[in-house]
Amino acid sequence: MEPESRAQLSLPLKLLVVGVLYFAEGIPFGFLITSVNAYMSGQGVPPEQIGILSLLGLAWSLKFFWSPLVDRYGFRAGWIVAAQSVMILCLLVLAPMVGRPVTLGFWIFLGIFCLGSATQDLAIDAYTIDFLETRELGIANGVRSGAYRFGSLAAGSGLLILSDWMGWQTAFVGIGALFVALVVTIVVFRPFRLPRPAALQVPEADDPVIPFFSALKDLGRHPYIWVIIFFTLLYKAGDAMMGIMVIPFWKSQAFTNTEIGIVSGILGSVATTLGGFLGGWFTSRFGIGTSLWTLGIFQAVSNLGYWVAALPGMGRLALFHLPLPFFNLSVPVYPIYLASQGESLSSGLGYAPFMAFLMSLCDKRFSATQYAFFVFLSVLSGRLMGFLGGFGVKYLGFAPFFFATFLAALPAFALLPWILPVVRGIEGKK
Repeated sequence: MEPESRAQLSLPLKLLVVGVLYFAEGIPFGFLITSVNAYMSGQGVPPEQIGILSLLGLAWSLKFFWSPLVDRYGFRAGWIVAAQSVMILCLLVLAPMVGRPVTLGFWIFLGIFCLGSATQDLAIDAYTIDFLETRELGIANGVRSGAYRFGSLAAGSGLLILSDWMGWQTAFVGIGALFVALVVTIVVFRPFRLPRPAALQVPEADDPVIPFFSALKDLGRHPYIWVIIFFTLLYKAGDAMMGIMVIPFWKSQAFTNTEIGIVSGILGSVATTLGGFLGGWFTSRFGIGTSLWTLGIFQAVSNLGYWVAALPGMGRLALFHLPLPFFNLSVPVYPIYLASQGESLSSGLGYAPFMAFLMSLCDKRFSATQYAFFVFLSVLSGRLMGFLGGFGVKYLGFAPFFFATFLAALPAFALLPWILPVVRGIEGKK
């Protein structure tokens, strides 16, 4: 490694790198969960089939099984650029399919896109863990949350608005162009492609699976590892169950793509970014353990906002009118608007301590594999819950379903008596 090292990167520069990388990581999520979701809803695809999008998202969980490759071979930046190139090619293939019936080919290229996204995430997460110190995790994950949300916004609500103006085909190509700009950024600017220090290199082994099992075995140093595993599975379960059905709920109330894009997307991203920064500050100030349960409560309770918005008569009930003096307009505010902002804010609050918790558990020698293992657990739970969400709406209706997502968020809190001592032990050592 050249004289410049990660230790010499200033905190503002580290946060800038984190922001750009997690903006890139948020794009595929927004594209799949919001834009493709809305596109298929507009094409008349039934909710139980839209739920398949959640299964495609399992790639973000199953990436754990090829994570040792990212730890052992090549540079982090090389993996990021290669993965982004795969996604660009998929978008160029998908664009001509837009407007036609949703075929098996469309699903296949969406699946390949998700595999590219998952590999990008592996390299970005590992690169971030490599150069961040434990004391920097709180504020860095606040930045990460906001940047991820803005990436999701660009590919989600941004595309919804663009699709109303220019059509879905142009919108798909636009996301490809955004990835091209990110590839150029990573290739040109050195802070995005620093090599790993020799001390963090995974030792060579004759059998390539040895580092994989070494990384898993190393996690056993943590007390209550099985409790940690169950906590990781459950902490985001309620949010994940609800998330995939939010757009169909907006659509069921006859809101336009532009309304969804502005309220859920643009304003929601502002709320999530604010929540992320507040959550990051709170985590840095009061510690990961305290933040997990305090901010987690906000995360769980916010689901009840959608429950209220889905009650009979609430969909288009104008609670009050918001004046816009410069435009001489008065905009009605519906319950779903407030539910969206509350959920977005609390999501940002809960994200920062949870990600800081998972990162703090990782040994930097195995950062890609160990972090991918925890993401595997969290995303696996989330995708399965999201898949069940389609059937939950079908058989329960929106209001009972949203209340069920609140109940699904509660079991994680029962594990905190075992989780909190683990967190305090980690924070006391570093």
